[in-house]
Amino acid sequence: MPSATPARPALLGGAPLRTTPFPKHTTMMGDEEKRLVLDVIDDGELSGFSGRVGDRFLGGRMVKALEAEVCKYFGTAFAISFNSATSALHAMVAAAGIGPGDEVITSPFSMAASASAVLMHNAVPVFADIDPATYCLDVASVERAITPRTRAIMAVNLYGHPAALDRLRALADARGLFLFEDNAQSAGATLAGKLTGTWGHAAALSLNYHKAIQCGEGGLVITDDPTLALHCQLIRNHGEVVLGDLPDADVPSHLGWNYRLSEVNAAVAVAQMAKLDPLIAIRRRLAERLTALLSGINGVTPAVPAPGCTHSYYLYPIQLDPERLGLSRATIVKALAAEGFPVNAGYVKPIYWLPMYQRKAAYPKQCPFTCGHYTGDVSYAKGLCPVTEDLHMRTLIIVDICKYPNTMADVEQFAEAFGRVLGHREALRAAGHV
Repeated sequence: MPSATPARPALLGGAPLRTTPFPKHTTMMGDEEKRLVLDVIDDGELSGFSGRVGDRFLGGRMVKALEAEVCKYFGTAFAISFNSATSALHAMVAAAGIGPGDEVITSPFSMAASASAVLMHNAVPVFADIDPATYCLDVASVERAITPRTRAIMAVNLYGHPAALDRLRALADARGLFLFEDNAQSAGATLAGKLTGTWGHAAALSLNYHKAIQCGEGGLVITDDPTLALHCQLIRNHGEVVLGDLPDADVPSHLGWNYRLSEVNAAVAVAQMAKLDPLIAIRRRLAERLTALLSGINGVTPAVPAPGCTHSYYLYPIQLDPERLGLSRATIVKALAAEGFPVNAGYVKPIYWLPMYQRKAAYPKQCPFTCGHYTGDVSYAKGLCPVTEDLHMRTLIIVDICKYPNTMADVEQFAEAFGRVLGHREALRAAGHV
């Protein structure tokens, strides 16, 4: 941390510590991406997909090259590309045969698609609370949420940290459930030396523009299960039009969508795959430095991987104890922004706070909650997941600084701003900033 007598904070009239904006994350694009994209454009075939039986049912050369690279990286038998991670999440649920009357347990502290993918196939999300140390599903809370209607657990590896995937897989296996991983934020993280995304029956990955690697919009499902893989391929590409022509007559009927990834997006992603480990290594170096700078501050809990885990630091979460710090989260966020370091107060609303869940109506006639097939009485009452709600309302801030092209100097400057704010807490309180 900086010296014990930091300069006067900007919120009290001092000069802001930083006045220049942070560079765009998209500067990780380079000549490799340009070369492959131009190759696709010169070829003229911007999509290799066709909605009929044959080789083109599985996409073009760049889609296939991307899927091969992903299989190689994760060591999985199959990778199926999609136009988004949301599409990939929906495909996993649909491929498992989950539908009306079924429940899927997931985290309320995630991007909304972790749960809406369940609703997309007319099943019902059930929310378990999270572990405040990892921000991922609390196994005991998951176990309490299991009912006779439960078909799957959708674990979310949040901010780059693995969920308790070993224990969740053991629980899923013992109860005859699918374990899915929403691994959109945590590619490259490990638990017990095993990559996130490879613990469940299937996992969804994201290539959205702000992830560790990206192609603008895109996603994948990875799995070792040939049946799940085939069903994901059918769901991705208008599966209902080819079923009568498939040689395997035992494949069940499938309503398909157009969830296909373009050759241009796939070309960018192929180049990006080679950068995944180097970019994560940068995130880890920056994050570990920030952890070292924030450690030891009474009332501040920096991001520390759980034992046996490695972190890929999609975002950097910091927990505050407002009582020990003598300042509210709102004041700290306001003061850091004044220093030139915008941070998020909390992450996202608990998913079950959204109107769709409060009203229990995802579709007309309040489906899938009350329209015939579902016999449960799922609760979305406020207070359902107290750890999640406290983090959202009071104690968590999120920093998006530990990534390329930011530098160690940027991280150290952020820590200096943090020290400047906390070093003047009495003055801030005296000025009415509580």
